[in-house]
Amino acid sequence: MTFPIRRVLGVAAVAAAAGVDPLAAQGTPSPISVGATVYAQYVYQLKDTNSTKQNNFDITRGYVNVIGRFSGGVYARVTVDLFSAVDTTAPKSTSNVTGSYAYRLKYAYAAWTPERSPLTLRFGMTQTPWLDWEEALWDYRMQGTMAMDRNGYMTASDLGFAVDGKWNSDKVNFAADVVNGQGYHATSDGHKDVQGRLSVRVMDTDDSSRVGGLRVTVYAGVGKPNGGGTRNRFLGMVSYRSKQYTLAAEAAATRDSLTGAAVKDGHIYSAFGVYHVPRSGAAVIARVDAVTPTVGGNRLTRFIGGVSYQVNPQLRVLADWDYLNYENAPATPDFTRSQALFQTQFTF
Repeated sequence: MTFPIRRVLGVAAVAAAAGVDPLAAQGTPSPISVGATVYAQYVYQLKDTNSTKQNNFDITRGYVNVIGRFSGGVYARVTVDLFSAVDTTAPKSTSNVTGSYAYRLKYAYAAWTPERSPLTLRFGMTQTPWLDWEEALWDYRMQGTMAMDRNGYMTASDLGFAVDGKWNSDKVNFAADVVNGQGYHATSDGHKDVQGRLSVRVMDTDDSSRVGGLRVTVYAGVGKPNGGGTRNRFLGMVSYRSKQYTLAAEAAATRDSLTGAAVKDGHIYSAFGVYHVPRSGAAVIARVDAVTPTVGGNRLTRFIGGVSYQVNPQLRVLADWDYLNYENAPATPDFTRSQALFQTQFTF
């Protein structure tokens, strides 16, 4: 469904007025908060593969978040995802962005943390165990999605039941779920996927968050696609994060098939790093993704490098280069293979 941006802003305004103002007028802090995160960019195509060259300003993503924190450890979240509408029938050799925007629910769930319990239970359209955690570690979702998401192996949200747990100030944390398995933007059938992540901090740093320190993290997901078959994901990562450095390397193996079709293996490797320049607000980022797709088998390698600056707590800017290399030239030219980007992340 396409619609003007002013409707999104209108939804946020109505939610804020309805959920926050009445309680604020009574002098009682509201348990409901409304915020937004917006990713905007300018992209310039460096490598010409056809006559249509990218030279565009765009809003790549916008999230409107409504959060409720209630007594008894009850928490609720609704997130609307605004994104550029894409014409899936257009070939890659031409721009397939329609110039309008679409929206969908990304999160809509209730959560409960029993008193003095290390566990949190979630039900609804909720985060899946891996991508939410990895994006927090990388901290540059503004540049684009992670390797497993970008190449179609995982989705960040799904419908089902989930549980999180943490112990000893996040020295050990985990997340697990039972979900439909088709993702928040797709339909489902009678099959269910089971997914889980376990992360252990084996050495402390000055970052004691759920992604901080020297950590060993593993993930497994087992399920079936629509119609039956196999959809399995197994992943391991070693990461190090302090206030100044982030370093991580991961390896994943996938197995996919449809009923009556052969199982195909996929292999995904990703490594990334962030260096925060002391007392400056600046940072240098780098990332490499190497992917042998489950379908097609054409190995691709993506290189990302850039420099960011935190203007204030609400605004971050990033200038980066994104280059995609194919082992074998694709049958349809990919006009996004080499790009220079200026990207912003604004939260309020």
